[in-house]
Amino acid sequence: MADRLQTEWAPRILSIVRIVAALIFMAHGTAKLLGFPATEMPTPEFMSLSWIGGMLELVGGALLAIGLFTRPVAFILSGEMAVAYWMFHAPNSVFPLVNHGDAAILYCFLFLYIAFAGGGPWSVDEMLRRKA
Repeated sequence: MADRLQTEWAPRILSIVRIVAALIFMAHGTAKLLGFPATEMPTPEFMSLSWIGGMLELVGGALLAIGLFTRPVAFILSGEMAVAYWMFHAPNSVFPLVNHGDAAILYCFLFLYIAFAGGGPWSVDEMLRRKA
């Protein structure tokens, strides 16, 4: 019974985790580029590193939320978070709790997992695959 339940629900939970993580991640992009939700962060200059990060977060988060191009998008976002950690957090301290890089590390490895696991059954990718 437990094996059947796990087998049946594991792919669905993968979809739920992907959607929730993508929506929260996307909020970083909307805050940077659209000022919503309002933060003390200034709007980045066009084509600056922060602006590019915001675009990746906004567009990549939206694509990941709906599950379109899930694997390559998740791989790119995983790389973005690795770069963000090593460029902006790690130089401040070796301890993620101190350098506030724990979210970047979690996103990095969560997106890396999704890049290999796929978007789950509740994704546009899966819908397109079934139609083909």
